[in-house]
Amino acid sequence: MAWLGSLLLATPTMAGAQSAQPILVLGDSISAAYGMSLEQGWVALLETRLSEEGRPYRTVNASISGDTSAGGLRRLPDLLETHKPQIVIIELGGNDGLRGYPVGQLRNNLNKMIGLAEDADAKVLMLPMEIPPNFGKFYTDAFRASFSGAIDGTDAILADFPLESVALDRTLMQADGIHPTIDAQPLILQSVWRSLENLL
Repeated sequence: MAWLGSLLLATPTMAGAQSAQPILVLGDSISAAYGMSLEQGWVALLETRLSEEGRPYRTVNASISGDTSAGGLRRLPDLLETHKPQIVIIELGGNDGLRGYPVGQLRNNLNKMIGLAEDADAKVLMLPMEIPPNFGKFYTDAFRASFSGAIDGTDAILADFPLESVALDRTLMQADGIHPTIDAQPLILQSVWRSLENLL
């Protein structure tokens, strides 16, 4: 997941959106609409759905392609201070896994991000990631378990893997086999929405 630079989008589309509650999306290329315009990504589609349903929320997309859990942890305090979100969606960890970073470090970083968000009175939705079995079954299993481990002792909600219906369908993945296509974005939103709706 190549680094493409910071992508920060706060796009209120509802009437009276200035008073709408922010939903902060802290992610990597999966949420930064890698290979397409931001308006085609699942976060922008979430903004549209919130508006269409008259929900008093707006999205702030603070996702960066190539970002890791450590990068997200470094950036989160300023984002919380600036945007004061009511909900934080964390979609990080994939790059940690692809680079073989220690899963204990990943789990701790995710847990610290949850703690920071909850200390700022935000609800947290964790989007777990999956990785190819390049580093063997032990690492892959430990990586998968790090997300459920990170929410232990917190009020965060663990969503389903957002690419569950996408990752194994080559027609919904870009040529690199890692990033979903434009056509996959509504399916990703549908997966995220199932858990997010309980927090709205």
